[in-house]
Amino acid sequence: MNFEFGRVALVVLFALLPIVGIALGFFVPALRARGPLFVAFFAGIIPILSLYIPRQFLSGETGMRPRLDQWLIIVYGFALLLGIVNVIQNGTRKIARREKGWPYSAVLMTGLFITGGLGIWGAVSGQGITTLPDGSGTPFKWIADHFFLPLQATIFALLAFFMASAAFRAFRARNTEATILLAAGILVMAGRVPLLEFLAAPFPPLQPAAAGASQGLGKLTEWIMQTPNGAAQSGIIIGAALGAASMAIRVILGIERGYLGLGGGE
Repeated sequence: MNFEFGRVALVVLFALLPIVGIALGFFVPALRARGPLFVAFFAGIIPILSLYIPRQFLSGETGMRPRLDQWLIIVYGFALLLGIVNVIQNGTRKIARREKGWPYSAVLMTGLFITGGLGIWGAVSGQGITTLPDGSGTPFKWIADHFFLPLQATIFALLAFFMASAAFRAFRARNTEATILLAAGILVMAGRVPLLEFLAAPFPPLQPAAAGASQGLGKLTEWIMQTPNGAAQSGIIIGAALGAASMAIRVILGIERGYLGLGGGE
């Protein structure tokens, strides 16, 4: 059977009906938001139905859900392009108006155009984006190795100092919860390194006892990480999943419309 209901349904739901909705929106502004709400409803409900309805046109290899997954990649590409356009618009406006921090925008725009231009040229010319046919690196790779990677390492190094500062503020034993957090943090940090063995190194008679105590502290650390910490992480994950599910339901039912970017009257 050559007729594929899933493909035809996707074309109708996500191509023909949105076009009709856009056309109607020009004549009736109140209908401008109906098309996106319609698309969001079916884009959210089809993957859910495919999990519970084992039909070929829904969950098969060429069904509606796999095709939607492929279309999401295309949408992601357009979203990335839209993000680049947004960065260029905001950056050029800030530079033109000499707003606060405009030199940083100038550096960002320069890096965007240089790296983007080199990458596009390497892809269009067929020479390669990161590696030339002879095995040597391209200018794009040279910029990535000598600018991007050092900047990335610097950001992560600064992040370590921010984390240490936040831990210092959080570990102040001002109440019962902070005291428990401080004690657990000290036990975990001490159990991850041979602290007791290091302290007993100048005293040979104490080294066997220190080694045994270090192993016991390591087991205590693993118990803390797997049991109390694992239970807390499970609760956080369950809460985040419930929040994501509730937001998805709000979007599917048309209650949440912030993604439309329309005015209050529309």
